[in-house]
Amino acid sequence: MSRLTDVFTFGGVDERPSRGRRLIGMSVGLVYLFYPLADIATGKVPAGQVGWQIAAVVGFIVSYSATALSPRDNGTWSRWTLPLLSLTTLMAVVYPLLFGGGWLALPIYLTVISAMSLKPRGALVMMGAMVVVVLVEGHIVHADVATLGILVLEIVTLGVLFISVRNTRVLVLKLRMAQREIAGLAATEERLRIARDLHDLLGHSLSLIVLKSELAGRMAENDPGRAAQEVADIESVARQALVEVREAVTGYRRRCMSDEIDGARAALDAAGVSLTVRTKGTPLPDALDGLFGWAVREAVTNVLRHARATKCEINLSYGREGAVLEVADNGSPGPYQPGNGLGGLSERVAAAGGSVEAEPASAGFRLRVRIPRPVVEVPAAI
Repeated sequence: MSRLTDVFTFGGVDERPSRGRRLIGMSVGLVYLFYPLADIATGKVPAGQVGWQIAAVVGFIVSYSATALSPRDNGTWSRWTLPLLSLTTLMAVVYPLLFGGGWLALPIYLTVISAMSLKPRGALVMMGAMVVVVLVEGHIVHADVATLGILVLEIVTLGVLFISVRNTRVLVLKLRMAQREIAGLAATEERLRIARDLHDLLGHSLSLIVLKSELAGRMAENDPGRAAQEVADIESVARQALVEVREAVTGYRRRCMSDEIDGARAALDAAGVSLTVRTKGTPLPDALDGLFGWAVREAVTNVLRHARATKCEINLSYGREGAVLEVADNGSPGPYQPGNGLGGLSERVAAAGGSVEAEPASAGFRLRVRIPRPVVEVPAAI
């Protein structure tokens, strides 16, 4: 049964033309009923059969139209589709035998509706069956060879044409679905970017605010002037954090390595941690400068929060082997459990083709970001 469904199905088409447009398209195809109607109008049909043939034409039009309109809006068959298709097929096969050669054009309708309703394999099967019906019944009713040749040619050409039309429509619908999926993925990626940026921005800024607040609290009685300065620094950090959050949300925020190192130096100094920076090679390109800026911020935030260190080193190299950033401290971080910040940094670095190593060292903790040479465009002069 599943194999039959695979052949005789509307192929997962989830959008269909409006019923009005489908009716207009079908009305154009009714031109092939000209032949039996012409026989009735010109008196070629015996008087006793005129009423029957008119009723047969009306019945076929109703059955054919109902079959074409029966699928649901999502393109799947309704419970009426198969019975109506069977009835229309029966009419197309029986009427030529009952009323003569003028009705041999009816199998063309079955070819068209099958091409628009079935998957290509099922449509080709139906098209072959209709060719056989025309040839066999044409021989039975003594239709001339030229007429049979024209009918067979029309069945084949119209069948191939409408199979192509349906396949094109299916491809267009799949393209629209893919575009919607891409738009959804882009929205998800943008939400993840904002979440990562906000986590890194606020984590660093809030850690610095906490440190300076504690320092101001301790100095409030003994050194009011220094305490006032720390409060002013807190206000400055909070305002800068607000600006950075706005820039991150609008997508304009780019981490600058030199600015991040200056900020790291100020934050670590407030926490009583000395910072040593060593660089090797040429200046970083903009893309890596921004990426390593995020890495410095995340690493320094972790030092402020967890390390309880007194020294921190930042080593940066950029040359033929690629770019490497290493941030190490001499603290005691305790058991290592990656958090959201390191997870977000790993995603950024992976997108650039690099890797992140974060692990306890012999004395303290070490974060290493590596972008290999094939990914980094290094100037030829290096």
